[in-house]
Amino acid sequence: MQKVELLSPAGTLEKLKIAFSFGADAVYGGVSHFSLRIRSGKEFSIEEFGEGIEYAHARGKKVYVTINGFPFNSQINLLKKHIITMAKLKPDAFIVATPGVLKLCSELVPDIPLHLSTQANVMNVLDAQVYYDMGATRIITAREISLKDLVAIKKELPDLELEVFVHGSMCFAYSGRCLISTLQSGRVANRGSCANDCRFEYEMYAANPETGTLFRLEEDEGVGTYIMNAKDLNLASHMKEILDSGVVDSVKIEGRTKTAYYAATTAKAYKMVIDDYYEDKIDNEKYQYELESLQNRGYTDAYLVSRPFEKNDTQSLDFSMQLGTHQVSAQVDIDGTHFLCKYKILPGDELEIHAPLQSKIELIDNEIGSIYERDGKFYLKLKQLLCKNKKILESVHSGNLNPITLPIHMPPYTFLRVPVNFG
Repeated sequence: MQKVELLSPAGTLEKLKIAFSFGADAVYGGVSHFSLRIRSGKEFSIEEFGEGIEYAHARGKKVYVTINGFPFNSQINLLKKHIITMAKLKPDAFIVATPGVLKLCSELVPDIPLHLSTQANVMNVLDAQVYYDMGATRIITAREISLKDLVAIKKELPDLELEVFVHGSMCFAYSGRCLISTLQSGRVANRGSCANDCRFEYEMYAANPETGTLFRLEEDEGVGTYIMNAKDLNLASHMKEILDSGVVDSVKIEGRTKTAYYAATTAKAYKMVIDDYYEDKIDNEKYQYELESLQNRGYTDAYLVSRPFEKNDTQSLDFSMQLGTHQVSAQVDIDGTHFLCKYKILPGDELEIHAPLQSKIELIDNEIGSIYERDGKFYLKLKQLLCKNKKILESVHSGNLNPITLPIHMPPYTFLRVPVNFG
């Protein structure tokens, strides 16, 4: 049986490697030109992106290039050069958003498969047919589509691959169609520089144009004014329904600008769901434990399994972002012998080990520290904070760039985390 593909965000070369280590089958990302995450700075250099593709292919993984911005006329010649340059790196597909760019790619690089971006907002068979006829081999459907409509599209177009978002930030509007950022700061959403104005806190006013009066509306304490702030998508507990449909070829996680820990944790959680589904042993509590550890805006299952008019819990009105259940304390280096502190660590702190899937964690107790298991989870306690340069510290905090010695080799890119004290 062909398993569904798990597609993760790759905002940097490190995040690309981390996503693969934690379970992703494919990643998507781009060099900033014409990619919808240009506001985060260059995600990759051309050389780094090429290295990422080679790294992926050596492991039987895939990389999809985002060329999903909406170009101006003045940018078309530059776009043509960019398409040809990226094609030379031999990626597994281009992700594009407009009919014109789709046609251009077909003409310039006919051997590169073309995936239609969610920015095109495909919701029905008619639109899917048009893009399929133009050469799209896969459609990343609108976040607002229903599972029932996905079934209808696949029935009509069985050879067309369908990709759906299952986790990450939700747009206030249809993806990329919001102009609030353009209005307030001149940063254009569908050209990669959205300022996320929907996440801001707003004050409400009532105006009388006849008298020129303006009244500020007072709100009760705790009511909140995040009137456009959508909750984050989380469909981990609905994966059985999604996969039972038999029409979804790829499940996608949003978040190229998010942290390395986010890339790791979302890949691990959804890979566990997928593997467990095919072994008929779904355990939603296990997946949500991981996903709740991430910072989020509150979670919603949004519209794939429920129609929009049936939902009244997709907006987070009283806060923009909340802490997850865990704080990342450290990240193990590529050699697996040391870690860099990301928060603060004291000798004797109990650190939960968050390692890539299928990792072998060896139990040990020596002069540097101990690794032990409790309730199916692995933990590390350091007896001393021994730097790579042999200096011993009483404590270590984020910003300290001294690699700290581990008591034994651990899987590269492992994270060490602690529960957040909400008290």
